[in-house]
Amino acid sequence: MKTLRSAGLVAALLATSSIAQAEWSANLGWASEYHFRGIFQHSSSASGGVDFESGGFYAGTWAADVGDGLEVDGYLGYGATVGEVDLSIGYTGYFYTGDFDDTYQEINLGASFGILSLDIAIGEWDGDFDPLTAGDQQDYTYYALTLEKNGFYGTYAGFSQDAEGEYLELGYGTTVTDAEIDLGVALILANDDLIGEDDESLVFTIGKSFDL
Repeated sequence: MKTLRSAGLVAALLATSSIAQAEWSANLGWASEYHFRGIFQHSSSASGGVDFESGGFYAGTWAADVGDGLEVDGYLGYGATVGEVDLSIGYTGYFYTGDFDDTYQEINLGASFGILSLDIAIGEWDGDFDPLTAGDQQDYTYYALTLEKNGFYGTYAGFSQDAEGEYLELGYGTTVTDAEIDLGVALILANDDLIGEDDESLVFTIGKSFDL
């Protein structure tokens, strides 16, 4: 369950963006530490993906180095604007080429108004990776409330059902205009319910997108 947002997450950003003309694009990135939803994945992680957008519809794939193989994500969905509110619905699947983790699949719901956005993911995890849950499907709900203005953002998020824990992420992202390179920094504060012990991490990211 790992796609970079602000500190690197691409699929979640697509879910809340307005989509106009049909176009293909690609992206490359690097994170000093790859965290997803407050949970550490791998140090010094490179990533890349390809996206298609047309008339509100989006689809794409994204991959990241997680040490033991790759995380490979596939996602699709639809976004629309109703009045002053941006709404989206989509699907994301998270798959692994090694033994890092098992498959996650989820339905993604998003809404944003002004500087405020809400993201919800309703998913299931195969659970075979963990001997304690082998053969048992695990269900989870993820929620995230984000305030963003002028590149600065704060996210409070957490899990319920078979997963639990909360985290706070504070960060800033900007684009170096001449080189069209995206730079970001984020402080992630996770509680012990999420990762087994209280933890804080400072993450730096760099990325670039290309039209195809």
